[in-house]
Amino acid sequence: MSVLCLIANPAEPALDPALVGAVHREVGGEINWLTQRIAVEFVKPQLATATDAARALVAGKPIDVALVPLANRRKRLLIADMDSTMIQQECIDELADAMGIKPQIADITRRAMNGELDFEDALRTRVGLLKGLTRSQIEEIRRERITLAPGGRTLVQTMKAYGAYTSLVSGGFTIFADAIARRIGFDEAMANTLEFDGDALAGKVTHPILGKQAKLDRLNALCASHDIQLVQALAVGDGANDLDMIKVAGMGVALHAKPVVAAEAEYRIDHGDLTALLYLQGYTDDEFVRA
Repeated sequence: MSVLCLIANPAEPALDPALVGAVHREVGGEINWLTQRIAVEFVKPQLATATDAARALVAGKPIDVALVPLANRRKRLLIADMDSTMIQQECIDELADAMGIKPQIADITRRAMNGELDFEDALRTRVGLLKGLTRSQIEEIRRERITLAPGGRTLVQTMKAYGAYTSLVSGGFTIFADAIARRIGFDEAMANTLEFDGDALAGKVTHPILGKQAKLDRLNALCASHDIQLVQALAVGDGANDLDMIKVAGMGVALHAKPVVAAEAEYRIDHGDLTALLYLQGYTDDEFVRA
């Protein structure tokens, strides 16, 4: 049994009753509003091609569509990427901007996240170009340039309130990830460690590099240590280094993702913010924890 979800961005509540009625007439099932004008679900839709039918009806509107199994719907583990997922920037690109080389490094970042370059090689190359950047400069960038992605804190705090364990796994750097995890409320954070020569970057990253295999390994390790089945895990990210954990988790979500990730993930959110992941799990607005 399944449920068909229609989810809009809270900043652009595009779900109107007429559209919902049109979808209902096409797919059947029981209508259940999770939040008026933002999220609605059709429990046990009767049309075999309900997802395709709904997407055809909402075409051109900023609304995401997903068909979710009712079994194990609320997840016990959240494992999330950081850059361009839980925050709105790519930290390494912001570091590059401070050195006047953002276009050069951002192009490498883009290609690595699209799966065009080996992630570890690309990371070593970019870190090498940042040699000499000071710790105080990095901390200033973290304070002044990094912004949390909308809905992220609500996602983490709500899942934790209902018993889930939350993990931030980043191919970026601990100097950002540790602080971001504390701000959002994650139970743990893992990322790469930049090496310093005194107060300045040495242009090196400590090995082993945390890439796509390490993210997948952490997902499996957390499931084992917390007695959680993979079907009870939710993984979210946007880049090629997130794809392995997204494909293995019971609910793997490509969030505003690169084309290669969006094409292969079972679930994709192109319009909604991070609260869309709560709606996918069946949470209603009055269950959200906005601490």
